[in-house]
Amino acid sequence: MLVERIAKRTLSLKSFRVSKVQEGVDGLEILIVPNRRSLPVCSCCGRKRPLRDTLRPRRVKCPTCGIRVERIPWSMGKSRLSLPLISVLQTLARHIYRMLRISWEGVARLYGVSWNTVRAAVKASVEYGLANRQIEGVVYIGIDEIARRKGHRYVTNIYDLTDKRLLATAPGRDEISLYKCFKELGKSLMSKPLVVCCDIWKPYLKIIREDLHPDTVVVFDRFHIVSNLLKAVDEVRREEYHDKKKSNPGLLKRTRYLWLKNPENLKPAEKQRLGALEKMRSISVN
Repeated sequence: MLVERIAKRTLSLKSFRVSKVQEGVDGLEILIVPNRRSLPVCSCCGRKRPLRDTLRPRRVKCPTCGIRVERIPWSMGKSRLSLPLISVLQTLARHIYRMLRISWEGVARLYGVSWNTVRAAVKASVEYGLANRQIEGVVYIGIDEIARRKGHRYVTNIYDLTDKRLLATAPGRDEISLYKCFKELGKSLMSKPLVVCCDIWKPYLKIIREDLHPDTVVVFDRFHIVSNLLKAVDEVRREEYHDKKKSNPGLLKRTRYLWLKNPENLKPAEKQRLGALEKMRSISVN
């Protein structure tokens, strides 16, 4: 039957077989049973082990791992969600929210499932990622904080800049938050030289200086460098404005954005006035 072939191909049924296909309330119901001629596989070590009991899912008696639930190729543990469904729901919950700002409730309605099903899929995906996280070979990392919600609620994130993936996260944006992230990743990462890209945030710099390898290189991201430069320019403009307020009150009036604007975005009149101010400075210096 076509449905049986599709189920076998989609769910990777090697030690299981399709016993029955029938029409249910919400669609087709496919009954899958274990193949008696195949030994169950331990969900921990991945080896075939003797059968312990016939609970659903069955359990194995593994001499290495103890009594474990058998590995089911289309799901994890006792979860009722299939791996393809978990993958689809967590991908939609992440990408659709980022692009269209559609909530998890919207994803649930789109796929005809409950909000808790979407939540369980995202949770299972995160747990799988944490359990299979690989940090060997990681050298270039990024540290940043993002606003989780209103009211200055932040989380600290560490990224692998080479593979563009999230490595660790912790609530807050202080020294403890970053230290928790590094502690979660382990000493193998903290004990080797790294290249760290971050903003100019003293709590982060303190942890990097005190807890990472002394040969670690810190690179400040361009956004914060430019932001600090523009702040310094504006402070100098204010000092000059107050200094020349009595001798030439209109000289620097309404010139703030002339100094802060990208030169390519200046209008002809703005370029002309900025050029005149720069010439006055060169004359006064000479």
